[in-house]
Amino acid sequence: MKTPILFLVPAFLLLGILLLPGQVVSAEIKIGYVNAVKVIEEAPQGEAALKKLEAEFAPRDKKIVSMQNKLKQLEKDLDKNALLLKDSEHRSKEFEIISLKRDISRATQEFREDYNLRRNEELATLQKIVQRTINEIAKQEKYDLILESAVYAGPRADITDKILKKLGKK
Repeated sequence: MKTPILFLVPAFLLLGILLLPGQVVSAEIKIGYVNAVKVIEEAPQGEAALKKLEAEFAPRDKKIVSMQNKLKQLEKDLDKNALLLKDSEHRSKEFEIISLKRDISRATQEFREDYNLRRNEELATLQKIVQRTINEIAKQEKYDLILESAVYAGPRADITDKILKKLGKK
């Protein structure tokens, strides 16, 4: 008995569908990995941003250090002359010390908040530059996927040095 051709067509279609995923899997996918922390830390733009922040906040830092030195001197003088001072002078010196401690605490808190805000702004700018650079390399070298986080990335997949090299040119 002959098998009608109508029954063979669906069998061939089914066979073709089953073989299709094997062809898709065998297509080469180019994947890269970037160590984002290393790029941010070692990029020349990151170093420049850090120097910019240091220059911007150095005067305030010096002012806080000066206030701390003044506080140490006031405390030292009060300890040294405690027996020689009248009660009113002693209370006045203690009040000055307490007031200066409060000023130092406030200045330090404001410094930290302002510094962190500016650091985050600079970091966001740097991250945009790094992202653009990664996209450029991905398009130039025809990557299908680039990861920033990986459990394991072999040396062939790690393109961190390429990114750093390109950032050095900018």
